[in-house]
Amino acid sequence: MTDGRGAGQKTHFLSRAYQRFREVIHEGAKFLIVGGTGVIVVLVGSDVLHFEFGLGKFTAVTIATVVATIMAFLGNRYWSFANRQGAGARIETIMFFLLNGVGLLIQYGSIFLVTDVFGLSGRIWYTVANLVGIGIGTLFRFWSYRKWIWVHPEEATNLTRGRHRKGAHSTPQNQTRSELTR
Repeated sequence: MTDGRGAGQKTHFLSRAYQRFREVIHEGAKFLIVGGTGVIVVLVGSDVLHFEFGLGKFTAVTIATVVATIMAFLGNRYWSFANRQGAGARIETIMFFLLNGVGLLIQYGSIFLVTDVFGLSGRIWYTVANLVGIGIGTLFRFWSYRKWIWVHPEEATNLTRGRHRKGAHSTPQNQTRSELTR
């Protein structure tokens, strides 16, 4: 027979794990909702533009991705990462669109690989290639947004001091806000 302590220990462990990763879980969930909406816009938009309106495969995905990127910027800035600071509206916007450009290049690579290298054509293969590219690009975007665009307020002051320059160190987690402003 068991004395019931095992279940309590598991609950305590899960509670501590949740508390430790709560912020990334919440940001990640919001990011996925915003991103899921963007994925639908890109997949449906590029499919319609390419197959119904006859635009080229890269032109179609570019137009659909630009529309989704604008939607994603607003959703991520004002909802997913609302509790984080950026380096200012202009810098944050430029960085967001540059990093989304890298994500778009990842999509191009996926579409090129499937349709041109492997020679798989048709609506399904185009959509699969697009979806794979979006998936890989999404991992890059989530990581890069948290690292370079929307950071913790404590770290925001370091962005202007060259946090990412050679020899600069990131802010230790145990420093208080008052220690950071000295």
